[in-house]
Amino acid sequence: MRPGAAHSFRVLEYDAFHRRVWILGQRCHHGATGSLMAGLACLGLVVPPSVASLGLRRAQAVVALAAGSVLMIHDWKDHSIWFELGRGSQP
Repeated sequence: MRPGAAHSFRVLEYDAFHRRVWILGQRCHHGATGSLMAGLACLGLVVPPSVASLGLRRAQAVVALAAGSVLMIHDWKDHSIWFELGRGSQP
């Protein structure tokens, strides 16, 4: 950012040219989203149904686990930058 330039804060940003999304200034990779989705699905599979406050059924958890895994596999080439803070190191 240039000195003296005003910083505009946006909750949601989309770069249509590069097809990139930022939420609260954090770059969102679909691989990172998939890892969070798969992790929550695993929790849904190991927590007994009577304790699960979200009411995830096993079939829903398996589908979420599969979808999260596909997202991670598709974006694996960028796995080293999934959780970079801020806008990330990409140009």
